[in-house]
Amino acid sequence: MSNTITINDDSFKQEVLDSDKPVLVDFWATWCGPCKMVAPVLEEIAGEHGDKLTVAKLDIDQNPGAARDFQVMSIPTMILFQGGKPIKTIVGAKGKAALLKDLADVL
Repeated sequence: MSNTITINDDSFKQEVLDSDKPVLVDFWATWCGPCKMVAPVLEEIAGEHGDKLTVAKLDIDQNPGAARDFQVMSIPTMILFQGGKPIKTIVGAKGKAALLKDLADVL
């Protein structure tokens, strides 16, 4: 079972902007090697911190709207949303320790 949720342009507002808890959105694509490397790390973080944080995955090829709206220029890009607003952008594949450090404010 997946600990992350899959979102699209249509569900973005409900799942991310209207969420009561912080949401880390992973903007990715099927052809992106570094995106595949970071995916299991995000699954782990989602499993360990799911009570405090939602991890959502958005395929930019199938859902270009949200990526355009938040100026995602390269992938993987992760944007942390809290209270309906982006509060932190993380660009590039990072290991678990580095990601947890980036997310420390909400965990």
